[in-house]
Amino acid sequence: MVDIKGPLTPEGQETIGKALQACVTDLIGLSLTAKQLHWHVQGPRFRDVHLQLDVVVDVAREWTDTLAERSVIVGEPVDGRPETVAKDTGVEGAETGWLKDADVVHQMAETLVGIGQRFQERIDATESADPVSQDQIIAAAEALQEQSWWFQSMAA
Repeated sequence: MVDIKGPLTPEGQETIGKALQACVTDLIGLSLTAKQLHWHVQGPRFRDVHLQLDVVVDVAREWTDTLAERSVIVGEPVDGRPETVAKDTGVEGAETGWLKDADVVHQMAETLVGIGQRFQERIDATESADPVSQDQIIAAAEALQEQSWWFQSMAA
């Protein structure tokens, strides 16, 4: 095995690795929860909610890959195994069975607000360690904020 040497100091690498790992586990949790909700939503706004949940899944998967690859680039392995995600994500899982569209909208709005707050903490924590990684976390946060806005608007 080759030990990947990233561009950061050991302290910066550790800070960035922790932040990116936390982002990845939250994003995987988000994609799984959104897909579970997507399959089980029912109600008069089914189609709109169903389709918007797919957008959330796409955003989460795209940024999962981007942030996981950034972690590897800076020399920190990333852990996306199911048991790690289940243990470490801040995302609450969805209930099983059929769910009312209004309940799904409310849950997704709350979930996205929570992720947004955690991403903001990671943005703050990475400011001096690596502006490149921080920029990627900021870009992911922007995409998540847009989804948060969609669901909060739908809940109004």
